This record gives sequence, C-alpha cells and structure tokens, in this order.
Amino acid sequence: MSKIKVAVIGCGSISKHRHIPEYANNSNVELVAFVDPIIERAQHYAELHGGKAYSNYVDMLKAEKVDAVSVCTPNYLHAEISIAAANAGAHVLVEKPMATTAAESEAMIEAAKKNGVFLMVGHNQRLMPPHVKAKEILESGKLGKVLTFRTSFGHPGPEGWSIDGRESWFFRKEEAIMGAMGDLGVHKSDLIRWLLDDEVAQVAAFVGTLHKEGTDVDDNATCLLRMRSGATGSLVASWTYYKGQDNSTVLWCENGVIKIDTDPNDQVIVELRNGTVERYKVGQVATNEKQTSSGVVNEFVTSILDNKPPRISGEEGYQALKVILAAFESEATGKIINL
Repeated sequence: MSKIKVAVIGCGSISKHRHIPEYANNSNVELVAFVDPIIERAQHYAELHGGKAYSNYVDMLKAEKVDAVSVCTPNYLHAEISIAAANAGAHVLVEKPMATTAAESEAMIEAAKKNGVFLMVGHNQRLMPPHVKAKEILESGKLGKVLTFRTSFGHPGPEGWSIDGRESWFFRKEEAIMGAMGDLGVHKSDLIRWLLDDEVAQVAAFVGTLHKEGTDVDDNATCLLRMRSGATGSLVASWTYYKGQDNSTVLWCENGVIKIDTDPNDQVIVELRNGTVERYKVGQVATNEKQTSSGVVNEFVTSILDNKPPRISGEEGYQALKVILAAFESEATGKIINL
C-alpha cells in the first residue's frame, strides 16, 4: 500500500515531542504538510522531513490531498479544524481535550461519520505501559470489584513545556478555555473510565486559579466522582506541583489494592488481602522531562491501515470531556452535577 499522507496542524511542543517524531518513525507515513501561524515553525519541519509549510490550515486543505491530519493547536481551534479536515476527507487525530463544549464534540463526531473518516483523540495515558498492565490485572478479576479510587495528575505547569513558555496560549482563556483540567484532568477522567470500564455518573468539584498570576484559567481542580457502578473516588489536576509531580492512580478493590506509578522502581504494585504482593516493572509513564513514545500516532496509523475504528474514538474523548465540563459546572453552581 502507498504511504499515508499526513499533515500536522500546529507545530508547538506536542508536535515537536510526540506527533512529528512518531510519524517520522513510522514507515507507513509520508509527512506532506506542516501548518503553523508562525510560518518559520512549519518551515523548520518541512526542511527536516520534506513536505510543504503553510501558515493556515484552510490553504493547506485546499492545496494538498491528505489522508490524515494531527490537530495540535490551542483548544479553541480543535473542533473547527477537525471538522474542516473531516469535510476534506481526512482522518483526524486531535489532541485532548478534543473540544471545549459538548456541542463542538458532537459536531466533530458527526462530521467524521458523515465523511466516512476516523476521529481519534490523543488520550495517550491509556497506552502507557503501567496503565496497560493495570487494565490487564483488573480484567483478570483477581482484585474483584473496584470500590474506591484516587487519581491525580500534577506538574509545575505548561510554562516549562510549552514552546512559548509563560507567554503560551495555555494561559490565555480565550484560546485555552480551560487550564489544568483541559490539560491534565481530562487525561485522568479518560483513564478512570477506561480502567474501570465504567462511566462517571456524578461530579462535585472545586476548580480555581490558586497560584498562577496573570491568568484566569484554572491551575487546580479537586473533584469527587461517583461511577455508575457506585464506586467513588477523587480526581485531582494541578499545575502547581512545583516539587513532587504526580501521575498516580490507586484503586482499592474487594480483594486488595492496585497502585499505579506510586513507586520509583515498580510501576504497578498489587497487594492482595491474603498477604500476596506482586510488583511489576513495565516501563515508566512518559513525563514532560522524559519523553517516551506515546504510542498514539502508531495506534492512529494502524487503525487507518486496518480500516478499523480507533479504540480512543471521538465518542470516548467526548465522555472524558463531559466529566471536565461537569466539574466546571459544579464549581460555578456549588452543586453535584449528574451526568
């Protein structure tokens, strides 16, 4: 089969560290276009990998016949660009959060369906080795039912990660719409749904800006979740873990506990009520400082090649986003939100 022609829209940090190198390393892909309003960024990658540079996606979609795109732009553009790409007949891999509203998410899913293309959301946490191992253990049934949980994702904030540092779109509400919740919280709402194979039924949350000066996007959120199964737990997202960043999940089950990414050496630890302890070294979860291949691009490319809908579909991304939107609603109203 001829190579899949891919355009990367948005040439900031997520493209630099994940999408572009992962496409470049995939022998089934030809990178044909790079788009960024700062044209020099697009030109840099065009020179490196071949293909053309464009300053906007409309021109690119007119000029190129691409099979697939990665949408790696500020949050407020995700829906608009994903829909335009789907209408141009391209499969879409969009960064998380897939959109900023329910209506946008629904329109994206609809556009992909109407045009017969795939829509996948970059929820890479599902593909990280410790989470894959934990899912396998949970599915084995040895722990029984999950009763309670805590999951958190915190680091010092996007200023150390984003290509524009403190001047990044991440801190501009009109472009980001949401802060730590859209950046980190949505990863964990997706992860907990997937690990438990369950949907969130109720959300109560405190969401606010505690420490990042000069921005009105949230830098911290503490949420309580009740799942449809009745399991309850907490979800925390933070941009102010200046020391001791955290991407851990602990699930307390009928027959014991499973701890994910709580230990520097063993990424998954199972402690059963009968006294057995199992420790698994399966490889680290990627961090901003220590990039590992996320697996997202390979998964996307494989789904196109096999003509099989992606596991991390638009519908899945939408369910994860609903939890985040409910948290904002809870903060605004002081009420528990039913999903």
